[in-house]
Amino acid sequence: MKHPFIKALEERVILGDGAMGTLLVNRGARHNSCLEALVIESPDLVRRIHEDYIAAGADFIETNTFGANRFRLAKHGRAGQVREINFRAARLARDAREISGHPVFVAGAIGPTGALLAGEARPPEVREALREQTLALLEGGVDLLILETFPDIAELREAILAVKESCDLPVIAQVTFQRDRRTVGGEPPEEVANAASSLGADVAGINCSAGPQTALEVVEQMAAHTSIRISAMPNAGLPKYVDRQLVYPSTPEYFGEYTRKLVEAGANVVGGCCGTTPEHVAKMRESLDQEWNRKGRVQVIERPLAALEVTPGPDKPRTMREKLRAGEFLVSVELDPPRGLNPRKAIEGAAYLKGLGADCINIGDSPMARVRMSAIALAVLLQQRVEIEPIIHFTSRDRNLMAIQSDLLGAHALGIRNVIALTGDPPSSGDYSRATGVWDVDSIGLIKILKMLNSGVDWAGNSIGKATEFFVACAANPTADDVEQELDRVRRKLEAGADVLMTQQIYSAEILESFLERLGPVDVPLLVGIMPLQSSRHAEFIHNELAGVFVPHDVRERMRLAGENGIAEGITQARELLEAIRPMAQGVYLVPSFGRVEIVGELVQAAKQA
Repeated sequence: MKHPFIKALEERVILGDGAMGTLLVNRGARHNSCLEALVIESPDLVRRIHEDYIAAGADFIETNTFGANRFRLAKHGRAGQVREINFRAARLARDAREISGHPVFVAGAIGPTGALLAGEARPPEVREALREQTLALLEGGVDLLILETFPDIAELREAILAVKESCDLPVIAQVTFQRDRRTVGGEPPEEVANAASSLGADVAGINCSAGPQTALEVVEQMAAHTSIRISAMPNAGLPKYVDRQLVYPSTPEYFGEYTRKLVEAGANVVGGCCGTTPEHVAKMRESLDQEWNRKGRVQVIERPLAALEVTPGPDKPRTMREKLRAGEFLVSVELDPPRGLNPRKAIEGAAYLKGLGADCINIGDSPMARVRMSAIALAVLLQQRVEIEPIIHFTSRDRNLMAIQSDLLGAHALGIRNVIALTGDPPSSGDYSRATGVWDVDSIGLIKILKMLNSGVDWAGNSIGKATEFFVACAANPTADDVEQELDRVRRKLEAGADVLMTQQIYSAEILESFLERLGPVDVPLLVGIMPLQSSRHAEFIHNELAGVFVPHDVRERMRLAGENGIAEGITQARELLEAIRPMAQGVYLVPSFGRVEIVGELVQAAKQA
């Protein structure tokens, strides 16, 4: 059976109450005190405000619990009173309903902790605090939960999940928008509404913020791009101090006029926030009771979620993530950035490989600890000039925690989505023996950073606004000297959240098969690295001088016997290896030694044609 509040939403526009804090201060409470504690210290004052809003015509009243979570209460020395304050607040609101005799709904008010945005707590801690508050409100007997004045999607997400983990009551999820109609995190209205809908909220909307005009613009944007029901509970304009008192400019009559505009734009729930009074709510009630509302209000058309999903059109190439998800055999080729300023060779090579059917280009991050152009810069050039999807190698060698996150955010802003998380070669192995590595984190920690950015927070738990959408790859070396240690690290990388596993170059399908058997079940796609050999000398160098790479004796012997036909033999062996590993892998990435892309061209075609 549908909850009575949901049934009411289907039948009419629902009117909420107005400000609680404004009235408490106007009626004698100290503005810098713990207003939520008044449910214990001055319960009659709080109850009379509820009664005034009910008399004004509100359909639901909110408990005086906006800041009644452990983080905010701790600032007043009341962290241990979460249960008592929320329980009593819910009971007070229910008492006011009983005294009035009107069948209004009691909404348990939950505000942000402030701890996530300030970096004082991580998402799980915030969710647990809001869950604690929710359970106390439920014990007090609320009919629904209203989440309000959240600064961004990151903390709103934790709040919705906290409520959903605790009960199945209706949820109104509201954020505050700035005058540019963006959250503090930079998210537009439609993004907020769709996020709230996907998490299970019943209503999404705006509260607090500047005033009715901003609320109207937000409602219009939400209604045009989302299917969830919409709420609007704005402030009474931008306040100013007059004789040391905060005065809000918007009159009750003005709110009455904007009620009609909000509803016609698509609002299903209206009410007020800071600066609004029972007089404002009474004028909104008058407006809602007019003939236009009964006969002409906008009907929200429910659309299935699938209809809101963006699907690639003929002009939008499918991504690496989408191709792997569809079961295609992916082919990527590794190119190194130039040592200087001229990227022409890499751009021409990428264009050549794209013409042969390559799906992506891997770009090294100063490989072998030798200075090269930024992988991010070359990736952007390839996207712009070749229109091929890049996969950047990203090491923790050269960046501290701040620089890692800064560069990743910049890369994402430039359109880069695919990242291979690597620890990086020691600087001492390259041209700068005196250079020092940073390594605040290794590749495992780097994966964790990428996944936290994907959840909308940085390493310290601070909100970054809109979450990133990185597709994270991790590396595996089946021919490592210490295979047990390598297996352990690969498992930890996968546990950290890697989306795809990419092996370093191998020369034996049997070694790969043995490694995978020992690794155990892997539920992410596997891409296998293949570097065609060019000569016997090349094979011996890789085997004897390139750390962590093993070339079997029979492979090296075949290259020795090939003599001057080494390149042809190397391509033959690479094709044989490609066919042998195909049943075990979802793709391959080819490494052209010495930057000779023409050598792997035949392999690109072979991989795509099979």
